[in-house]
Amino acid sequence: MESVTVVLALLLSVLVSGALGRLVPLPLPLIQIVIGVALALGPLPSTTLDPEIFFLVFLPPLLFLDGWRIPKRDLFRNGRTVLALALGLVALTVLGIGMLIHAMIPGIPLAVAFALAAVLSPTDPIAVSSVAAQAPVPRRLMHILEGEALLNDATGLVCLRFAIAAALTGTFSLSEAATTFVWLALGGLGIGAATTFLLMGAQDLLRRRTGEDPGLQILFSLLTPFGAYLAAEHVHASGILAAVAAGIAMTYVEIQGRSLGTTRVRRTAVWDTVALAANGSIFVLLGEQLPEVLGHAVTQADVQGAGWLVAWVLAITAGLMAIRFAWVWVSLHFVLVKAHRRGERREGLTWRLVAATTLAGVKGAITLAGILTLPLTLKDGTPFPARDLAILLAMGVIMTSLLLATTVLPPLLRGLRLPADSSHDAEEDSARAAARHDAVTAIEALQHHLVEEQEDASIAVEAGARAMDRYEGLEAPTGAPREGGGRARQLAVAEKRLRLAGIEAERQALYRLRRSRAIDDVVLRQLVREVDLVEARLLAWNPAGRALSTPRS
Repeated sequence: MESVTVVLALLLSVLVSGALGRLVPLPLPLIQIVIGVALALGPLPSTTLDPEIFFLVFLPPLLFLDGWRIPKRDLFRNGRTVLALALGLVALTVLGIGMLIHAMIPGIPLAVAFALAAVLSPTDPIAVSSVAAQAPVPRRLMHILEGEALLNDATGLVCLRFAIAAALTGTFSLSEAATTFVWLALGGLGIGAATTFLLMGAQDLLRRRTGEDPGLQILFSLLTPFGAYLAAEHVHASGILAAVAAGIAMTYVEIQGRSLGTTRVRRTAVWDTVALAANGSIFVLLGEQLPEVLGHAVTQADVQGAGWLVAWVLAITAGLMAIRFAWVWVSLHFVLVKAHRRGERREGLTWRLVAATTLAGVKGAITLAGILTLPLTLKDGTPFPARDLAILLAMGVIMTSLLLATTVLPPLLRGLRLPADSSHDAEEDSARAAARHDAVTAIEALQHHLVEEQEDASIAVEAGARAMDRYEGLEAPTGAPREGGGRARQLAVAEKRLRLAGIEAERQALYRLRRSRAIDDVVLRQLVREVDLVEARLLAWNPAGRALSTPRS
């Protein structure tokens, strides 16, 4: 009963924080941490989190969703910049900040310092978007940050795994670590992708045999990240990378266009809710544990008061910013040099761009989830050294980076321009034109069939003209037919069949364009959602008093 009460309190806290986030000019994660502190000081029982359970419950769905929704073409287009930030910067951060932490706080063993640095290396695009709401991040920069966050989540947490192993065993072998890393990476990626294709294949087989049940299809997608994570962990590969790879593979399953529009609409709502609840619960839980962790941390650090803790947090934050600024400057400069050698014209590198990219590296849910996976005890049963202090320092850096981004990033982003991505609007226009052409062709084909099928050919002609309204900018709201007897009902039924045929042709045209890489994931998702919503509204209209079905391609 106590566990149920805690879960309900978490969900209620996420709900309250969401409402406050629209009223208070503060980033949502900070509000959730404050609410968590209030819960800790209130009547609710204190929670003790098992790191393995915490990792399993929260990280797979978040990483899976990031991998699923990130625009793949932009990820590959900015691949060099993304890899430089996600791999090189993570390695430099782990080494540099780990040494800094150990030098400042000798009470933290070197392996634990590296573990803390590893969880501080990932960035959180969700936190970035919340603090940059008043001055939106330029699209290209946001794509780079999303790609960085997707990969550095995995690389940072893999580094964390090595650091924890070193802390538990007291030894570290570079050759063994390299071999292990290869298996972790390749095994995790392969198992994650295979899990998605196997589960979605089973789902497709079930759909063909029994028809599509949106609830079952949504449940398949919810279970996929957990299946990938557990399968990879079972063979000692990286469950983190498996969840990411499963999400990326989900994109290539989705563009086959086999699911119903109503399933996609409902699934999007479900996944948005899962992401909101998971991210919010992480911050509330950390806030709830903050008072107890603070007390333990002060004792472990052997300091009188919070002065040294604040100084350590500020020093670590400054170190992270300095390393990130220098690495971003060098990486972007290298990209510009390579572009000039290829004869491409690029705008020069400005300090505002580098500073914005540096401040946009806000720490968030992944850092919080990762730091809580530090074991409670060593193998001999003794408490894990400086665990509470490491958690406190991580939370302090997160809150400091959020405050800096809240106050400095919005004015810094105003007026900032990156090289324009002119292809986006052109792709959307061409995609709409291609979808319109296929829809008109499908309606005309079905209309000819209805002319032969109907006793009154004028019904098919008039229904076809009404169905064409959507593609001529003349569409009127769909509603119940006016009184007119049997002919009116036949006309409404024919019109609905024609509209559904056009909608299906539109959707298949969009998926075909994505499979041929003529459009990117952002354009596809936007246009398919528009079509799905029109279809959902049309399916709710049943003029003949019976269900209608449209053959699927």
